[in-house]
Amino acid sequence: MAWTMRRHLSKVEIVPKQVGNLADGFPRAVPGTLCVRGTNGEIRVAPDAGFDVIFGRCEPDVHVCVGPNDLYVSRQHGRITYEHAQWILYNLGKLPIRFPGGRLVLAGQRATLPVAHTPLFIVAPEQEHLLEVRIVMTPPSPGPENRQEADTRDPAGWDLSPNERLVLTCLAQRYLRPEPWPQPLTWAQVEDELRVLRPGEGWTAKRAAHIVTQTRKRLSAKVPGLLEEEIPPPLGNTLNHNLITALLTSATIGASDLRLLDEPRSSP
Repeated sequence: MAWTMRRHLSKVEIVPKQVGNLADGFPRAVPGTLCVRGTNGEIRVAPDAGFDVIFGRCEPDVHVCVGPNDLYVSRQHGRITYEHAQWILYNLGKLPIRFPGGRLVLAGQRATLPVAHTPLFIVAPEQEHLLEVRIVMTPPSPGPENRQEADTRDPAGWDLSPNERLVLTCLAQRYLRPEPWPQPLTWAQVEDELRVLRPGEGWTAKRAAHIVTQTRKRLSAKVPGLLEEEIPPPLGNTLNHNLITALLTSATIGASDLRLLDEPRSSP
């Protein structure tokens, strides 16, 4: 692929294998720059380069090598291309590619990559092979040369009212403890807990569900997967699970909120 690379040298950078991972940081780059890291190094591509990144087992035929010794991985297992102001992943191989959270992109399917650090896994019968992807959101601001001593940044998160935080903590408590394979509590369970915890406040399953529904709708403009029309039936716990996951990953709620379930408050 040397001839392809020469056409785009000003917007494409090949980086040798490095220690660490893409979550540790990213060099200064224009917003939308794609970085893909595999077994033997990485490639960085500007969004206007007009350049497709090919990854797979056969190093001479790909830009990023992944699973070089696993014959289940295709020689050219996937392609990442910039379309309609988004980076799109195409699965060209036979094995599925797994996103964080368990979503599988099957052979012949495509998926939009989030503007974030995304570890992808080619799911082979004997092992999974990591392909790291990161898309630059904004140019990083100059910071201290030693980032280990810099102040920790707080995640953005979202504001919650006291009642929202109480109900959502109760609903999500299996995730916060944490328990293996957690699921949201049922509305009946939420009602029972809140009636005991806050007697005299008129807690019902319907009231709790209404509060959570309004929270989902408020955050749906920023978080995908929170509306019924976005999820194919049967819905089950999917909407509440997606909401809880979004609240956890944004640090909007955390294990410290469990104190709300241990602090009964007398009615006014």
